[in-house]
Formats: sequence, structure tokens, C-alpha cells
Amino acid sequence: MNKDLTNYRKSYEKSELNEEYLPDSPFSLFSNWFNEVEEAGGVDEANAMTLTTLGVDGFPKARIVLLKHYDTEGFVFYTNYNSEKGNAIDNNNNVCLSFFWPNLERQVIIKGKALKIDEKSSTSYFKSRPRGSQLGAWASNQSEHIDSREILEQKLKSLEEQYQNTDIPKPPFWGGYCVSPVEFEFWQGRPNRLHDRIRFKLENNSWSIDRLSP
Repeated sequence: MNKDLTNYRKSYEKSELNEEYLPDSPFSLFSNWFNEVEEAGGVDEANAMTLTTLGVDGFPKARIVLLKHYDTEGFVFYTNYNSEKGNAIDNNNNVCLSFFWPNLERQVIIKGKALKIDEKSSTSYFKSRPRGSQLGAWASNQSEHIDSREILEQKLKSLEEQYQNTDIPKPPFWGGYCVSPVEFEFWQGRPNRLHDRIRFKLENNSWSIDRLSP
């Protein structure tokens, strides 16, 4: 396997990020950017974000999860608490979220602490999920070894029969995390690789703002 990618080139020219137009709150800027990305179109899931954790084996691991809610408290996603990511968070809840929105040549990187949300909120969201997704949460022992896909599909079939005429309860091992930010970095692509990088950092309960060299 040998593939040369050195000729992949792109000039970023769609926008800029200037301090004079920044809101005081990084949450406001994130919300503005998210809305603009949605309005611009061309991104299938604007709420897709990379979650990076430090595993119990000492290695960082990144994977895509879906943002389901955000406000000034933080950013919420849902998962199996017994999964690899759940075990990693239990061991070290310092995590990183990153969004890449190529339609507007933007990235947002967020450092924060992940904490479980309350059971009531997790249950409310679980009930809003499609029935198939509810069953899938029960069927999969996420991140554990499985001998074949057939075993998984058989388990799903059994669960469909079990809950055929009744509501599906939320699994006790499934729920949400809220990532409470301590740092945001907003990245706007610019020509000649001189990108705009603006950092908001939480210091003494207020946000400091500085510019980083690209």
C-alpha cells in the first residue's frame, strides 16, 4: 500500500474571524456558527462531533458521537455507560470535543469535563428515540467482543418479541453525559494557511480571549 497525497490542496477563503466582532461568551459564538452551518447546508449531520477520551490502557481514542443538546451548562451526548468510552470517562473525565464543518471551513475544539446527566433527562430522551434504537441499546453490550453479527441480530429479534406490546424501558447502563467546557478554540480557514484561531479559556469563572498563531 503506497499512496501519495502531497498534491491534495485547498485554499480556505470563505470567511474570517476577527476579535472586534466576537461575543463575550464562547457559547454564543458556538451557537452562531452552528446555526450558520445548518443554514449553509452541505453537511449531513452538523451535530456530529469527535469525542476524544484517554483510555484505561493509557492511549487516547477518538470517535464520532452525536450532540443532542447544548446550552451554557455544556454539551450533551448519549451512550452505553459500560462502553469503552464510558469506562474511559469513569477513569478520567477530562475529554475533548471537536467539530469540523467543511462547508464553511470551520472547526471548533472544546476541552471539558464529562459528567453523567440526571436519570430523568436520560429517560426522557430515551423515550423520544425510535423504537429500533431503543431496542438496539438493550441488544448491544457496546465495545465487548461478539462472535458474529448473527448473535446480535438474534438478540434484537428476541427483544422485539419481548417488548412487542409494551413500552421499552431505558436500560440502567445507558444515558447521557454533559461536557462542561473549560476551553474553546474556534478555527476559521484562511488563505495561505494563515488561519484564524481564537481561544476562549475559563479563568476565575470568566472567559479570557486570545489569538493563537496558525
